[in-house]
Parts: sequence; C-alpha cells; structure tokens
Amino acid sequence: MPAAPKSPIKNGERVKKIIARLHRAHPDAKLALNFSSPFELLIALILAAQCTDEKVNAVTGSLLFKKYRTPEDYARVPAEELEADIRPTGFYRNKTRAIQRCCQQLIERFGGRVPDNLEDLITLSGVGRKTANMVLGNAFGQPAIGVDTHVMRLAQRLGLTRQDDPDKIEADLTPIVPKKDQVHFCHLLQFHGRRVCVARKPKCHECVVSDLCPYPNKTPGPVQQKPRPAFGRKPGRL
Repeated sequence: MPAAPKSPIKNGERVKKIIARLHRAHPDAKLALNFSSPFELLIALILAAQCTDEKVNAVTGSLLFKKYRTPEDYARVPAEELEADIRPTGFYRNKTRAIQRCCQQLIERFGGRVPDNLEDLITLSGVGRKTANMVLGNAFGQPAIGVDTHVMRLAQRLGLTRQDDPDKIEADLTPIVPKKDQVHFCHLLQFHGRRVCVARKPKCHECVVSDLCPYPNKTPGPVQQKPRPAFGRKPGRL
C-alpha cells in the first residue's frame, strides 16, 4: 500500500484535482443500484452483499420491488417465499433473515419509515456504516462517504489512507473530501475502479489521475510493436 502524504492540506488539494479529473472522465458516474425510495435502496443494499449490482437490479426490477412495496410486505411473507424470490443474489437465507428483521424493526420503532440519521440506521439488522452512509447520501442527499470495495481500494492506492478497516477509511476521507462532493466522490471512485483502476491489473496507462497517484505497482501500457518488413517480396506481387 502506498504511503499516505503527511499533510491533510496537500491531501485536500489533491482530492479536489482528483474529483475534477474523474468527473471529466466519468460524467455518467452514479450509484449503480436502481431505487425509487429510501426503503428500496435499503433493501437493495442488503441484497448487494457479495453480489453484483447488475444481479441485484435484475432481481429488484423484474420482481421484488413490484411484489413488495412496504416493510409490512416483507415482514409478513413466509421466509421460504422471500428466499426463493432473492435466491439469485446469493446467501439468500441470511439475507432473508436480515431483511425481515430490519423490516420488523422499521415497523416497531420507526413507523415503517427509514430513519434519516446514522445513529438510528446502524441499529437496524443488516445495516452497517457503509450501508447507512449510502442510504443517507443517495436517498436523503446528506454528505456521507460509504466505503465499499472500490472506494477502499482506490483510496489506498491514491494514498488517501493507510487503513484497511472501512470505518477508519471513512474517518480519513471525511475531512479531506468537501462535503458537497462526498457522495459523488464515492460514485467516481466506484466507476473508475470498475473501468480503469481494477483490482488485479489496473490500467495505469489509461488513468487520468496517474500523476496524482503514488501507487508503487503501476502497470505499464501495451508495447507498440513496429511492423516487420516483408523481406523477399517484390513490389506489386503477392
């Protein structure tokens, strides 16, 4: 892992440049999960554990969000039926328990509504700081940094943190990322992480922030081979 620069001020200045460049490179960056309410996003995020966003969108779009519209719908359905509905997302038994417990808690403690503050959100079953921050930022429009695998990997490679724990990474990023940019900053890192700064072999030669990145294991660009002359051929003959 690259060493994080010592000065928070310099880090903050570098973050602003990183945001500006990534915004130009990924103008379509947004949360990949589809939702139309804080409750739908909460369910989608629980399903997204160990599952691709594309698969979650396929399950929620084709069936789940049409069949289940309220916490009561999830809480009262037989567990076996919900398990069958979310089976393609994997770990469907654990996710069913988390969803049904979470929905029951929403009903009993919050009148069936998703709370709009971190302290209450993290008391719900299946909801940690990452999920809570993503709900706050994307559904309620509040400044928040949700540290998923892409945000973690890029924050480390960019030298913005030395930490491996998501909560500690969030603590490192929060003071150096402008509040107004925090949610979009996460979207930009997610898109850049999927398209360019991939896990196993980052495409450093395509990276628009390569000169701002201290990552020591940068990958070289493809070697351009010169065309070899066709020895022994006469002009005009095949």
